[in-house]
Amino acid sequence: MAFFMVWAIFWLPLAVISASVLKLQINKSLQPEQKIPLLVSLYLLAPLIIWGFNWLGFGSFADEGLVRNFSIFASLFLGLGLGILGLIMVFTCQFWLGWCYLETSNIKLIPGILLPISAVALFVGGIEELVFRGFLLTTLDQDYPIWLAAVISSLIFALLHLVWEQQETIPQLPGLWLMGMVLVVARIADSNNLGIAWGLHAGWIWAIATIDTAGLITYTGKASEWLTGKNQKPLAGLTGVLCVLLTGVFIWCFCANVSLPNS
Repeated sequence: MAFFMVWAIFWLPLAVISASVLKLQINKSLQPEQKIPLLVSLYLLAPLIIWGFNWLGFGSFADEGLVRNFSIFASLFLGLGLGILGLIMVFTCQFWLGWCYLETSNIKLIPGILLPISAVALFVGGIEELVFRGFLLTTLDQDYPIWLAAVISSLIFALLHLVWEQQETIPQLPGLWLMGMVLVVARIADSNNLGIAWGLHAGWIWAIATIDTAGLITYTGKASEWLTGKNQKPLAGLTGVLCVLLTGVFIWCFCANVSLPNS
C-alpha cells in the first residue's frame, strides 16, 4: 500500500503538468494517444520508487528478478516469440472458422508503426513486470506462500487496469488476472528472473497494439463476443483466455528451470 501511495503522490504533479502542457482534461475520456504521455510519466517513476524502497531495505533488483547478465535478453526474446506466436495461432484459427478476416490492404501500415509500438511494448511490459512480478510478488512472498502471493499480485495487476479504462476493462478482468498468474509462472520457470515474463508481456502488447492500430482484423459477427472477445478485446473472450492458459502450460512444461522464490 505504501509503495502504490508513494508512486501516486509523486506522479500526480507530473500528470497535472503533462495534462496542462497537452491541454488534456483528465476527468474526461481520453483517446489512447492522449494517455501515452501520462502513462510514460507514471512508468518512468516506477524504477526510482522501487529503488527507494530497496534502499530502505525491502530487497534488491536482483531479488526482484531483474538480473544484470545477457541471459535475461535470451529469455526476453523467447518470451516475445511465444507471446506473438500464441496470438498468431489464435487469429489463424479464427480466420479458418470464418469468425474474422484479415484487412490485407492495411498490412502496408505496419512498417510505419513498427518502431513506436515495439518501443512502447518493451517499455510498458518491462515496467509492469518489474512492479507486479518483481517488487510486488517478491514482497508478498516474504509473508505468504508463493501461490497466495501470485493470486494477490495478479488481482492487484488486473484491478489497476481500471484506472485507465473502466468500460472495456471490466470484461477483461478474469483474463487479466489469469495473465498475471501465467506471468508469475513465467518468472518461476525462468529461474526466478523476469526475462520470459517481460518478453511474453511485451509480445502480447505488441501484437494487440499492432492489430488495433493498423486495423488488421475485422470480425464477421459469425461467433459470439464471449468467444472472440467483448469490444474486440481478446482477453474478454474464451479464445484469448485459452491462449494465455495454454501459453502458461507450455512454459511450465517446456521452459521451466524451476527455482521457487523463498516461501
